[in-house]
Amino acid sequence: MMNNNEMDLNINIGSKDISFSTGKLAKQANGAVMVKCGGNGVLVTATMSEDVREGMDFFPLIIDVEERMYAAGKIPGGFFKREGRASDKAILVARLTDRPLRPIFDKNMRNEVQVVATVLSVDQTNPYDILVINGASAALYISDIPFEEPVGAVRIGKLGDDWIVNPTSDEIKEGLIDIVVAGTEDAILMVEAKCKEASEEIVTEALERAHVEIKRIIEAQKEFKSRFEIKKQEVQKYEIKEDILSKVRELTAPKIQEKLDQVIEYSKSDDRETLLDSTKKGFLADSLKQIRQEVTDSLLEEYPEDKTNIDDSLKVVEREIVRKVILEEKVRPDGRGPRDIRKISCEVGLFPDTTHGTGLFTRGKTQALTILALGSIKESQRIDSLQAEEFKRYMHHYNFPPFSVGETAPIRGPKRREVGHGALAEKALKPMIPDEDSFPYSIRLVSEILESNGSTSMASVCGSTLALMDAGVPIKRPVSGIAMGLVKGEDDFVVLSDIQGIEDFYGDMDFKVAGTVEGITALQMDMKVKGIEASILGKALEQAKEGRMFILDKMLEVIPEPRVSLSKAAPKITIFKIPREKIGDVIGPGGKNIKKTIEEFDLEEIDINDDEGEGIVYITGTNEENNELAKKKIIAMIKGIDDIDVGDEFVGTVVGITNYGAFVNLVPGLDGLLHISKVADRRIEKVEDVLKIGDKIGVKAVKIDRREKKIGLERTDL
Repeated sequence: MMNNNEMDLNINIGSKDISFSTGKLAKQANGAVMVKCGGNGVLVTATMSEDVREGMDFFPLIIDVEERMYAAGKIPGGFFKREGRASDKAILVARLTDRPLRPIFDKNMRNEVQVVATVLSVDQTNPYDILVINGASAALYISDIPFEEPVGAVRIGKLGDDWIVNPTSDEIKEGLIDIVVAGTEDAILMVEAKCKEASEEIVTEALERAHVEIKRIIEAQKEFKSRFEIKKQEVQKYEIKEDILSKVRELTAPKIQEKLDQVIEYSKSDDRETLLDSTKKGFLADSLKQIRQEVTDSLLEEYPEDKTNIDDSLKVVEREIVRKVILEEKVRPDGRGPRDIRKISCEVGLFPDTTHGTGLFTRGKTQALTILALGSIKESQRIDSLQAEEFKRYMHHYNFPPFSVGETAPIRGPKRREVGHGALAEKALKPMIPDEDSFPYSIRLVSEILESNGSTSMASVCGSTLALMDAGVPIKRPVSGIAMGLVKGEDDFVVLSDIQGIEDFYGDMDFKVAGTVEGITALQMDMKVKGIEASILGKALEQAKEGRMFILDKMLEVIPEPRVSLSKAAPKITIFKIPREKIGDVIGPGGKNIKKTIEEFDLEEIDINDDEGEGIVYITGTNEENNELAKKKIIAMIKGIDDIDVGDEFVGTVVGITNYGAFVNLVPGLDGLLHISKVADRRIEKVEDVLKIGDKIGVKAVKIDRREKKIGLERTDL
């Protein structure tokens, strides 16, 4: 259990005071730290199970972020007035915390470790995610849990020429970049960033500046720990049996090397794509599967109780040989060189009669189909969160069904990984989405992963860009994405472009980069080792730019720019302004006027927002011509005779017929006369030969007598 002595420590990072305190709250946890900054307060606890969790083939670390609505002085919305499932924000912060902490633990630990961050207070000015990461590291570090090296995290922003450490929420919105970096004293472990087309040089500088602050945070945690007498627990660690590892190496290594020798030979062939990409999961992946099965069947006869040891020994041997070939031969498991991109194909317009936009992006054995739906602003997502009430008009969702990797599994809603990948793709595309004034639609993109062999999140970025352009959404610039990898030896390293599954599994880094021709829009980096230097990340960024541009060129061959007009299946939205004081006239008693207009012109909806002294009218329908007619009707509604000028046009309703003409209702309470000579484009004997009561016709004012309140009309639709 944790030390019960109360202790606190303050540190100033980027003009913000951050305090760590312990010994007062949650004293039965192995470690508990309250972290505060501004009005934010997060209690982070770390607890470890006493016993090994059986049946685990990896270290069982659980990170939970518990948001409490009272932290912002709110009561949860909905029928049940208590918090339910974790919000997307809480899930993303939990993932953000897990990624830098996991590499610090001994991967052979099997005792379950749980970190719970409870958000007790938020000021809606400073993001709380940095506090969770630093608090989790501090709670683990001062506990008796075997966590030997502290982790620091900091957010860096850039506003104009000024670099900002731990910027406020407003500064983040206005700034060029928002980058969260976590690392140890010696290296960087995790990067998460969203940018407004930042250059590789700016991002690299941000990483370097972040590491300076990270070292200060780590120094503070070390000082904090030094005030306690802490003895770390000794836990039972999983160990591969040496005799089994030796047998597996003896049986497996020659077979794997033989297959890799074939890959090296194939890599020199003119027909390497056909040779290496002809099987279900790739030549080497399928070969390794067969070798694993043969060796496992053979050894289970001798070691019937040690299947886990056999499986893990196979992974060790595969990892050694695959990494050696990459480092020494600069040849990858599918025969590519370090900078080579897999074969790419793109397609748009798959379902033009029903969906609003589609993009199918295939890269090697990874395939993402994105389908776009457009709706009115009213269909924006309302988010019930700790922050100020928020409406999202642009949403990106990501689905990863089990068939994409040839497996079976129950489908029970989005998992944390799907939430995280969808958020990354959303982040990558958001700077390019047109603003509401120029494109008054809500936008939902859904990426369906149909095949997976590495970098599905970046494939979804590419597929989503294609879908947006196919729909005719006027994005500022197209976005492409790529996942970079790293294999680091004792004295050498190789950066890999467009990594596949086996390179992610046996490599040291997964570094996703998305952006346009102008710069980077999103970054995400995870390490499987205890960090790397900023200089290596700089090299990876430059190599990623080369790969991104290659992929973007392939996309633009299929659709070089957004279509000129919106998809015929998409709703048509007409937007205009009316005086604020006239909103009631347009709505009418009990919404009578709006309902009548919707029915009259066969519209989907009419929505009016009161914005800064003006009424913003949104007309949504399937027919653009009807939208325009409804617009004319609404504009006419707010006019009395004193507001009407000669030349004003209306869509009116015939309400009376005489032998000298027809009376046409222009707006509620105001009629005009259409003389018989103006009813048709020819001479007629009777008005009834052309018009009847209830007809809708286009007219314009040609004569106005304001004193007598008479309006003379002529037709505009002949």
